[in-house]
Amino acid sequence: MARLILFNKPFGVLSQFTDRGSPTERATLSDFITVKGVYPAGRLDRDSEGLLLLTDDGRLQARIADPRFKLPKTYLVQVEGDPQEPELERLRLGVRLKDGLTLPAEALRIDAPDLWPRDPPIRVRQSIPDSWLKITLREGRNRQVRRMTAAVGLPTLRLVRWSIGDWTLAGIAPGQFADITA
Repeated sequence: MARLILFNKPFGVLSQFTDRGSPTERATLSDFITVKGVYPAGRLDRDSEGLLLLTDDGRLQARIADPRFKLPKTYLVQVEGDPQEPELERLRLGVRLKDGLTLPAEALRIDAPDLWPRDPPIRVRQSIPDSWLKITLREGRNRQVRRMTAAVGLPTLRLVRWSIGDWTLAGIAPGQFADITA
């Protein structure tokens, strides 16, 4: 059986076990994951939080990370602005980015989720409202959610990956992990 780790990656942590060549020491997976022989199945940017899967099975790792399998990834996204139906519809139809048109996404406006506080907190501007979206993608381009929301005029303030396929963060605190068999 393959080993699978569901890790709630905190803000500011690299999605790798080492930080070679950096003049400053940045937090890595090795600061949180003591399990040997597991590797990330995909990535999550340093300034993003949430679910990162790690496994000891190369085939499972490829199935999770490879865009050909179109495994849905759901994000809770705090954006600057007041999203209306036209912006949401653009996300649902696909957004033209520098590297081409994205696949259609599921995009819903949601109430603020009950999440842990982010450290450091997001910047707040009193004159500009912020809102929450739930966005599900079936592809994984570099910084895709951030680029999509910016393209429709809603810059991302906070990005939390909540689920990958059927695996979710439910019950896993930031910096903690659940070790399961897949």
